[in-house]
Amino acid sequence: MPKSPQPFFWYELMTTDLDAAEAFYTAVVGWKAEPFDKAPGMPRYIVVNSSVRGVGGLMTMPEEPAKMGMAPAWMGYIYTKDVDVSTQALKNAGGAVHRAPDDIPGVGRFAVVADPQGASFMFLQPNQPEQPPVPATTPGHVGWHELYTSDWKAAFDFYSSQFGWESAGQFDMGEMGIYQTFGAGPESGGGIMNKPPQIPVPVWQFYFNVDAIDAAAKRVTDNGGKVIMGPMDVPSGQWIIQCQDPQGAHFALLAPVR
Repeated sequence: MPKSPQPFFWYELMTTDLDAAEAFYTAVVGWKAEPFDKAPGMPRYIVVNSSVRGVGGLMTMPEEPAKMGMAPAWMGYIYTKDVDVSTQALKNAGGAVHRAPDDIPGVGRFAVVADPQGASFMFLQPNQPEQPPVPATTPGHVGWHELYTSDWKAAFDFYSSQFGWESAGQFDMGEMGIYQTFGAGPESGGGIMNKPPQIPVPVWQFYFNVDAIDAAAKRVTDNGGKVIMGPMDVPSGQWIIQCQDPQGAHFALLAPVR
């Protein structure tokens, strides 16, 4: 029986200035922010919502990764029904466990892990019932997931075997190599490619949906961020820009062609 896909379903920014990050992303993406206070003893956490439902959270970078020199970054959570089983399977397949499964009171059970090439992500086994997926084009939600890695084929084989992701075709990008697209369920997809030299380590990048790319690019720069690449059109018939927020975290924006 085919494995049911396990998609990314929550996204989290670890930053050095929580108030500034909240102001930046609410202005740029259009999210509504609200404090999360349902986990006693948990550090301050801000949930960001689209008009439909929650998309992710913002938090101050914990002391340990900050001491290790980790830069502000977005990370994604992959859904699992059993975080302990998923973590062990990942480890058996050559992945790394950065934080063993642990409980977040009132939220669920999580783990911090990395694929065999070193790209980090998290597992979450939520306490609440599953929510149906929203359309991939929903404003404010993640419309595309992109992995820059050291071995695109090995990376795709890992995610497809572990999480049931399926190939959605390949694109030959010449000197940049093969771009392997994938589906991770009816409303979740993305691409995998070998990283260019300017990206030092394998990493996931997430594309947030906005209405118009030029207006979004202006909001990025008007609010102290940088547009690193684009705008450029992509084969899906959309426009993208890749950006950096004022604290240094990388993200991307995706908009339909108007």
